[in-house]
Amino acid sequence: MWWPPWMAAWLAWAWAAGCPAPLGASGGLCRAPLAPNASHPEPGHCRRPRGAADLRAWRLSSGSLRDSFPVDVIQENYVRNVRNCIFSIVYPTPFKSRVRLVAVSEEVLENILDLDRSVKGTSDFLQFVSGGKVMLGSVPLAHRYGGHQFGSWAGQLGDGRAHLIGVYTNRHGERWELQLKGSGKTPYSRNGDGRAVLRSSVREFLCSEAMHYLGIPTSRAASLVVSDDDVWRDQFYNGNIKKERGAIVLRLAKSWFRIGSLEILAHSGELDLQRRLLDFIIQEHFPSIAMNDSNRYLEFFSTVVSETANLIALWMSVGFAHGVCNTDNFSLLSITIDYGPFGFMDSYDPNFVPNTSDDEKRYKIGNQANVGLFNLSKLLQALKPLLDPRQKQLASQILEGYGERYYIRFTELFKTKLGLLGENEEDNYLIAFLLKLMEDTKADFTMTFRHLSEITEHQLKELHIPEEFWALQDLAKHKLFSEWVTMYLLRLNRNKGDSDTKRRTRMTTVNPRYILRNWMAESAVQKAHLNDFSEVHLLQQILEHPFQKQQAAEKAGYSLRPPAWAKDLKVSCSS
Repeated sequence: MWWPPWMAAWLAWAWAAGCPAPLGASGGLCRAPLAPNASHPEPGHCRRPRGAADLRAWRLSSGSLRDSFPVDVIQENYVRNVRNCIFSIVYPTPFKSRVRLVAVSEEVLENILDLDRSVKGTSDFLQFVSGGKVMLGSVPLAHRYGGHQFGSWAGQLGDGRAHLIGVYTNRHGERWELQLKGSGKTPYSRNGDGRAVLRSSVREFLCSEAMHYLGIPTSRAASLVVSDDDVWRDQFYNGNIKKERGAIVLRLAKSWFRIGSLEILAHSGELDLQRRLLDFIIQEHFPSIAMNDSNRYLEFFSTVVSETANLIALWMSVGFAHGVCNTDNFSLLSITIDYGPFGFMDSYDPNFVPNTSDDEKRYKIGNQANVGLFNLSKLLQALKPLLDPRQKQLASQILEGYGERYYIRFTELFKTKLGLLGENEEDNYLIAFLLKLMEDTKADFTMTFRHLSEITEHQLKELHIPEEFWALQDLAKHKLFSEWVTMYLLRLNRNKGDSDTKRRTRMTTVNPRYILRNWMAESAVQKAHLNDFSEVHLLQQILEHPFQKQQAAEKAGYSLRPPAWAKDLKVSCSS
């Protein structure tokens, strides 16, 4: 993988780093449609102080997707190779047993879906979010896509256990695609059973929302349900098959199209359909690009390159490793999707790999930016049949600029994490120096930056590290810690118009005190297996305010050293 020579030293430090019954709906909540991409309602559109408390007064549609593309001509639901379409019509498979609502994001219900929080107590809602009923006017779809998995072309993949159950345009004019995950087989299920288990669904629900509140572009999670249906899984691919319970997450995104959506069409030679899909994506989601611009595909690629660099830099700023950065898991809107064997780093380690299935450590946290470049190169490869020679050359130059875009954004974020204002030529070294000390001492990534946000400059100057700042105490064991502190304090003194109080206030708004550590998620999962969902609810509540010190979180030990047993935790692709 090529990087500009001037980046090599820095990167070595920084990265080394049967069909359900329809649910009736008489009409939408607003009589007049909203502008498709407006951020606020236009004058004259209704404003609702309270959302719908009855799903029969609420409407979904899938017409914009079904009418824009050819649909799979075969409507029987069996595994097969699909061609010449973007979607297959396929209905969710309802659970056979009792279904229980585990958790709901009231913020998603109220602010995205225009629903009153009371709707979560209705039987219609429970059936809707568990795949037992679909909304009148909406036809469930499974998306056809391909992808490169662990570096190799995997052919047709697609929504093997997910159903896009409709599109909702809310009072703000935002268009959201609703998708059930774990809702049964589709033509793309391959050897799978179309289900998701409780442990992975708890993790996806919690992490989707946690990432949103950390300020990371992400899909959202509206609800989590669990059934008593038996689902059999070999969690660690060691022949130890166990019975688990099936669960479903209702998740939302502005779009679920990913790099693999375009790759499958390019590989199949379906270029007219690829052009049609690309134009749809640009028109719906890239309003700054003119549809009559002959360079619109080039502009689209440039935007995706830039936003992908931004996304991965944001992941790195909170110590997040996605775990499975295949092209079929990389959104064309550059949001985080498909939460599987992800993990937040505890001790800083550029070689941190959350996924035990990743034997070659391809997706270790320190390699995510390189993987982003690989995935973008595959996107460019898919786009090339639609570009002329000049555009291909320009697109290659755009791709070559990815490394610098990532580097600039990474540096900006880490300067902010350290409370640095303005520009200084030694800032890159200061950041790299700190990360090296953290690596050598195995200092906790999240709490090192949080403790730097809370400790006073006087305490740092005197090298007096109170016990409450345990991550800094670990860092202080390094023989070069005092040298770094001296450099850091000198740099802080160059902040114009700043004060120690302002610095600490500023830093605590960007350095979280709480993240979804693997041990926290595992604790919630183990209780959930016993039908105790109290920690799922606690974590959901805490992670909505990750930058604020919270009594309940402190009592639960969420800002303390991870317990010793956390080091032995494993997650895999089995879900």
